[in-house]
Amino acid sequence: MADKKGNVSSSRKHTLKSCMLAVAKDLLEAEALEKVKERERYMDENCPPLDIPHSKDDLVDLCTKMYDKINVIDEERYNLEYKAVMVCNEVIDLNIKIVDMRGKFKKPALKKVRMSADAMLQALLGSKHKVTMDLRSNLKQVKKDEKKEDLRDVGDWRKNIDDKAGMDGRKKMFQGDS
Repeated sequence: MADKKGNVSSSRKHTLKSCMLAVAKDLLEAEALEKVKERERYMDENCPPLDIPHSKDDLVDLCTKMYDKINVIDEERYNLEYKAVMVCNEVIDLNIKIVDMRGKFKKPALKKVRMSADAMLQALLGSKHKVTMDLRSNLKQVKKDEKKEDLRDVGDWRKNIDDKAGMDGRKKMFQGDS
């Protein structure tokens, strides 16, 4: 049994998956608690409790100190953002070089998928939107008239020949040799 791969029952797969999810949930909760503790520790170190002075001169001194701290923090933030953008650009450039070194990208062979227009729209727009694509409803309606006015009334063919009798003897063509 150990030689064959994929020989795990579905109940065993389900229990393994649920155990993995439980462990991952515990790890995420522990990580969230760690972040909260780290934030509190950082705030205790860098933000001492505010002692508001009562005199005007002490208040002005406090404001200037806070302003200087804000400037220092903004400079650090700007430097860190600049470094992060530079690293991102470097990663993009390296990815481009990797693609160039690999050569021409081969497109994978795609499988034909038969899908109705409704199913395609539902896949594109999501299951919230119900779209029906009735192509016949968009067609122009044409009413069929019983009388066709375009055709001229032909009538009796002999009458037409009699009407053409005056035209250089066309009637003689149809009368034969008599």
